[in-house]
Amino acid sequence: MRLYAQIPARRNRQVLGDVLAVALIAVTVWAALLVRDTIMLLAEPGRKVERSGDGLAEELGNASDAASDLPLIGGVLRQPLRSAADAGSGFADAGASFQDSVTQVADAATAALIVFPVLLVLVLWIPPRLLWIRRSAIVRRLADAPGGADLLALRALTGPPAALAQLPTPPGGLADAWRRGDRHVIAALGALALARTGLRP
Repeated sequence: MRLYAQIPARRNRQVLGDVLAVALIAVTVWAALLVRDTIMLLAEPGRKVERSGDGLAEELGNASDAASDLPLIGGVLRQPLRSAADAGSGFADAGASFQDSVTQVADAATAALIVFPVLLVLVLWIPPRLLWIRRSAIVRRLADAPGGADLLALRALTGPPAALAQLPTPPGGLADAWRRGDRHVIAALGALALARTGLRP
């Protein structure tokens, strides 16, 4: 199985196409990760709210514990301070929930920005490459089979006329020479058919 053509011009186009496809995939992934990092910057206020809420809850909890040690008014002060500490914990939970939401949005955006462009590149890149690999293997097997040179010559005769114009025309024309079994004409036509696929005789 041959992955690249033997003719330099065709091979260079194939290599360039492969490099371009891989580069597009790499740039797509890089850009998607950059977008994710940018979206994740929106989670910073949530982190600040969570830290502030945790700090407030801890300080009010400590104040509540200290107030409970005061004679007479300790029990009265303890309950409001404990309620305020619980409210601080609620702020911290809201900050954490906001960060989770931002993370989910960032993950979904990153997945969409990677999956769809990469699929598009793969759909435009892989099938033509596989088709060429399959076609070149068939043409090579045909060339190596008994009578393959005649079939390749026939393939060249039924191909684009512009390619046939490059060959020297014997008396009676190429088709007549092929029917007579002219070895030189058959070899030239076979080489032309191989060259159209990107292979050498």
